[in-house]
Amino acid sequence: MNETVVTDARGAALPPAPGADRHTSLDFADTTATLPAGQSYDLLAAPDSAMRWLALHDLTTPEVRLYEVCAQRMRTLRNHMRALFTARVDGTTPPEKSLRAVNEALTALPTAPLLSWDGAQGPRRVQAHPTDQAVNHALATLAADAADLLTGSDADLLAACGSAPCDRFLLRTHGRRHWCSTRCGDRARAARAYARRSRAPE
Repeated sequence: MNETVVTDARGAALPPAPGADRHTSLDFADTTATLPAGQSYDLLAAPDSAMRWLALHDLTTPEVRLYEVCAQRMRTLRNHMRALFTARVDGTTPPEKSLRAVNEALTALPTAPLLSWDGAQGPRRVQAHPTDQAVNHALATLAADAADLLTGSDADLLAACGSAPCDRFLLRTHGRRHWCSTRCGDRARAARAYARRSRAPE
């Protein structure tokens, strides 16, 4: 079956998964999802929608304009983060290129405040992120958050949604819950109920 990308991704998008409020990288990884009936959505599919996502998460400023090359960089890093999250959930070794991509994003910007000097204020240290480095700054922030998630106390809570065909990630913050949204939970329960009825003797 061919997959259909939903054109109005904002309307089709599922609500943030459990843990997205603690880790922006989790919400970033979940900006794409597979839906039932062969559909999917991608909140980073176009520069405008990618810009909206960055602005919603306070990772950019209003004067920054995003181009397709920047949106593509976001989608590429997202794919690598998803590969790392999948490896953590499955207990496997992630692709080397995904580790390298996240590390490159982490080191793309200087971490130390730079020296600035102007006539009014004289010398001072500033954490400068000029407009042309706005995407680098956003990706570095997301990469750092992903690294913290994968190495911190929440790593053992990372899970994949247990309601096929959904492929989003979540933190198991509520007991044995293994789905990313109420919609997926309802679908999982309906599938289990159907399976029980199918096995029941007539």
